[in-house]
Amino acid sequence: MGTSNSSRAESLAVARRLLQIEAASVKVLEERVDDSFSQALDILVAVKGRVILTGMGKSGHVGRKISATLASTGTPSAFLHPTEAAHGDLGMVTRQDGVIVISKSGETAEICNLIPYFKLLDIPVIGLLGNPRSAIGEKCDVCLDVSVVEEGCPLDLAPTASTTATLAMGDALAVALLTEKRFRPEDFAFLHPGGVLGRRLTLRVEEIMHTGAAVPAVGPAASMREVIMEMTRKRLGATCVLGADGALQGIFTDGDLRRAFERGVDFTATTALQVAIRAPKTIEPTALVTRAINLMESHNILVLPVVDGGGKLLGIVHLHDLLKSGIGR
Repeated sequence: MGTSNSSRAESLAVARRLLQIEAASVKVLEERVDDSFSQALDILVAVKGRVILTGMGKSGHVGRKISATLASTGTPSAFLHPTEAAHGDLGMVTRQDGVIVISKSGETAEICNLIPYFKLLDIPVIGLLGNPRSAIGEKCDVCLDVSVVEEGCPLDLAPTASTTATLAMGDALAVALLTEKRFRPEDFAFLHPGGVLGRRLTLRVEEIMHTGAAVPAVGPAASMREVIMEMTRKRLGATCVLGADGALQGIFTDGDLRRAFERGVDFTATTALQVAIRAPKTIEPTALVTRAINLMESHNILVLPVVDGGGKLLGIVHLHDLLKSGIGR
């Protein structure tokens, strides 16, 4: 059954209104990154074990995501379901841990019943609460206010803006914590060995560059015929011009070839060095592939010579190599 134009327009208006409400709910959180936030950060930095997240319903779903973000950014973390905790899962919590409880109302019974056990273990408790002046708020060591003026749901039933605000505050804690811990890209790569994220942060140019006989190269006095034949044989769209010591003196690409034709260059009386681009963009073999991609994109080039600290040519990398590696955007 079709939808009338007026009904669809109303639906789209409601969707836009929800996004406006959620954006405003996140924006106001900037003002709440205050002394309480700093205290929560101090607590998390001091945790020697794991940061345990707990919450019921939608708050639990948000807690799982915050826990995953913490774990992936260098802070061991786990999610504890409040109901399952009362039936044995509380044993996963140790005296070395810290706890973040999530509740919109601040009155969630299952959470209220858990906090005394955390206190018995002398574990610090941080609250992400929609109502800091609540039963849960009174029992927390620190409360972060994630209250919202209104939900985006037109029926004011489904939590929308409140869960978005809570998730944003949790992310703020996670990134502030990784900054405190001086978490590095290399650390992130170690925790993400699979997939594109890990490869972007670990794959280096030397692992994919062409080397040895596969590198198109001629001497500075080579004829244009030799330059073009070398470019054609190696099929990388360029020829490097090398000195006797193997140092890179320039590069000539298929784009340069077209431009030379347009200028009417006399190929019979021209040497490789005369037409080569002097001091071309280069990269070192240990550079990350992501840096090579950025360099190629910013200078609109397809090939990049790889040189050592003395300028000696070690290899060459083509944009297609980067795409094949699975790193290309």
